[in-house]
Amino acid sequence: MPQRAASLISREVLPFAASLLALAGAALLIDAALHYFDQVWVGRWLGIPGLALILGSFAYSLRKRKITTRGNPAALLRRHERMAWFGSLLVLVHAGIHFNAVLAWAALLAMGVNIVSGLTGKFLLARARTRLMAARTRLTDSGMDAAQIEERLYRDSLTFDLVKKWRTVHVPITLAFAVLATAHLVATAMFWDWQ
Repeated sequence: MPQRAASLISREVLPFAASLLALAGAALLIDAALHYFDQVWVGRWLGIPGLALILGSFAYSLRKRKITTRGNPAALLRRHERMAWFGSLLVLVHAGIHFNAVLAWAALLAMGVNIVSGLTGKFLLARARTRLMAARTRLTDSGMDAAQIEERLYRDSLTFDLVKKWRTVHVPITLAFAVLATAHLVATAMFWDWQ
């Protein structure tokens, strides 16, 4: 395998796959532990803190869209990623391996697609940014002036701008998840045995 392909796999593909596998593995492990210790009822309530963490992660989105000016965007992005990951973990444990609610599973599927799109965007954007910066540095070091560099990297810059638009996919998926999760909450409240 060529060196470049090996480094691409180790730098880009493996961390992406590891994030998804860690999430699935942790959810399965926690769910198995709850079943083993006969504490399955705990999973029923983990959806609430999971949803709270996911909602809390939107502070980054509010800052990004200048709805609020509080917080450092880079720190908020890291917090967004961690809170969304842990919130998703709790929601996955909440869902467990029970197939009794179509609406809940639709919300879970939307959340899963949202996780994959978020991680894809994170790794694609980081890769595109790193590659563009490395190309700029290499061309600057070779003695090119700023105008020549911009002309030479025009297509790469357009590609980077296109990759930055991955949010046009991520945001509608997030909205679909929000609608389905809200419908799940409303249906649960309506059909809950409150006695």
